[in-house]
Amino acid sequence: MSNAEKLLRELVALPSVNPELMPPGDARAGELRVAEFLAATAAAGGLEVELAPVLPGRPNLLARLAPAGRVRRRLLLAPHSDTVGEPSMSDDYFRPVKRHGRLHGRGACDTKGCVAAMLSALLAVARAGARPGETEIVLAVLADEEAQQLGSRRLIAEGFKADFAVVGEPTCLKVVTAHKGAVRFTLETVGRAAHGARPELGRNAIHAMARAVDLIETRYAQLLRRRRHPLLGCPTINVGWIQGGVQANTVPDRCQIKIDRRTIPGESSGSVRAELESLLRGNGLKVRFCPSAAERSCKPMETDPDLPWAQSLRRLAGQRAPAGVNYFSDASILSHGGIPTVIFGPGDIAQAHTADEWISIGSLERGAALLETFLRSLP
Repeated sequence: MSNAEKLLRELVALPSVNPELMPPGDARAGELRVAEFLAATAAAGGLEVELAPVLPGRPNLLARLAPAGRVRRRLLLAPHSDTVGEPSMSDDYFRPVKRHGRLHGRGACDTKGCVAAMLSALLAVARAGARPGETEIVLAVLADEEAQQLGSRRLIAEGFKADFAVVGEPTCLKVVTAHKGAVRFTLETVGRAAHGARPELGRNAIHAMARAVDLIETRYAQLLRRRRHPLLGCPTINVGWIQGGVQANTVPDRCQIKIDRRTIPGESSGSVRAELESLLRGNGLKVRFCPSAAERSCKPMETDPDLPWAQSLRRLAGQRAPAGVNYFSDASILSHGGIPTVIFGPGDIAQAHTADEWISIGSLERGAALLETFLRSLP
């Protein structure tokens, strides 16, 4: 069994479900167990270790390998420690099982496979004693990526700097230089309540919202399909939640929807809101954006694929052209915080967040070997 596979088995067996996805007090929630295990493993391998608080009981883990000489540049490796989950899942999700060349278990793909590959590669370099001459390597295993990205936001807010970052996500070992962003809003229509027997005395907020939803899902969606990014394709929009009214025999006076808008470079939360407001107002609809319910947005990310370390990693991966992905990640926070960032890791995003999550052990081991070669090549 390789070091990466052994490490991944141990990580899967330590639940670290994002607490926002579990009821208060669920013992399987939180990143602390994984962070402490990784800290002990990294320290035993000769790395400098720090547990940096993000929220109570939810730290980032930072493990550093100092260069042989003076620090002149810094490389950041940044997977995340939290996983998705839901209260009804059984503890079997956290029992690693090997079948047909795959390791099954919660987080095996997203992104404990990346954690295992990156840490095992870094420990191999540390054990070999042939450290980079002037490049400090920092592994930052970040908390809360699956919710509000508070781990990466805290890292940037505290002034962390690096010359280049590799964010760990399952990319099928492709070097990703662009991803979409996400903007989420809650919209509300306000009507006037009345008895269901006299609907003409009221104003139906659900009816007004139905018109708004139709405009968003048809005319606005068609508009978005006319825009295209060379790596990311078109921006998209989805109305994913609706709530209104209290009972069938009352004209509803309020209705709300939640929308998810995936953005491409050049778009922002402000531009998206302005477009929607113009569309709805231009069609005679009074729809209110609820500022207290607006969720934190994640900006699209795009990094120059010709940066030397991006090119070097791509050559090692045998990849001729850069790639893009539709999902967003901590790469957005790091990139907009001033660190040129790419995404790379073993596994396929198609297996992430599934009931039977798994990662190919071959992909895991190839990813660890490729990363080790990359780290050894640093100046």
